Amino acid sequence: MKYHCCKVEDTEALGFRIGKIATRGMLISLRGSLGAGKTVLAKGIARALGITEAIVSPTFTLMQEYDGTMPLYHMDLYRISGCEEFEMMGGEEMLYSNGLTLIEWSEKIDEMLPRSTVFIDVAINPDQSRDIDIRGLNL
Repeated sequence: MKYHCCKVEDTEALGFRIGKIATRGMLISLRGSLGAGKTVLAKGIARALGITEAIVSPTFTLMQEYDGTMPLYHMDLYRISGCEEFEMMGGEEMLYSNGLTLIEWSEKIDEMLPRSTVFIDVAINPDQSRDIDIRGLNL
């Protein structure tokens, strides 16, 4: 499914819709360039899970865990080199968690992602609107 979000609020609202139908064990790959809006989607998903604390991109910590109606694991793999480093940090167990896992820059570990992974590609346009393509999830 393809979506066009004109404002940041539209992107967060789409994330909220995704969060409302998310299930335990779901893995979502958030892909897009720096500043495309991946974390904005994550904020909407977190809000749908009843999470009230601030959601920030975990670029320097690699992973943040939040408590809501189900655990939310938010990873940012921008700074890792690939699968070997991901395994060394224990990330593989988060691919099969009891909560919802969001991974930004998951293309670094493509070969490790389960077949059930939901892929969300976010592209930012010159007018700051976003084109969002969702595969593996029906809204």
